Amino acid sequence: MHVTSRVVTVGGLVLGAAGIAMLWAAGVDFPVAVPPGIVILLAGAIFVSVARWRWAPAVGVFLGLFVAVGWAISPTGWPNLTGQHGPSVAAGQAIQLAGVLIAIVAGLLALRRPGSSARPAPRTPPVARDPGR
Repeated sequence: MHVTSRVVTVGGLVLGAAGIAMLWAAGVDFPVAVPPGIVILLAGAIFVSVARWRWAPAVGVFLGLFVAVGWAISPTGWPNLTGQHGPSVAAGQAIQLAGVLIAIVAGLLALRRPGSSARPAPRTPPVARDPGR
């Protein structure tokens, strides 16, 4: 079975959302009832999987970067990852980070492949000849 970079991008986004769900289950506080990152990453995964535009994997790259940068600038990012808030939080943080990093790399690879996601060019009909010649 051939797995494309686009499919791996989608998988990375879903894995990132699963990591956020683990953080939520481990008791990490989020600003709203359902962590927005879960919804955003899953919506991005759906978009990348159904959109046939060549640039669609860029959405996965952008969302992965958005979450990774958010983790890096968060005051709880490193403490979560290093286990200062418990092993469940560390596992969820590691899974989230692994997922979005996978999405970034796979999305960039999907964008580099010429025509891998593009629709084939329409065929032009042959030119009709004048039967009187």
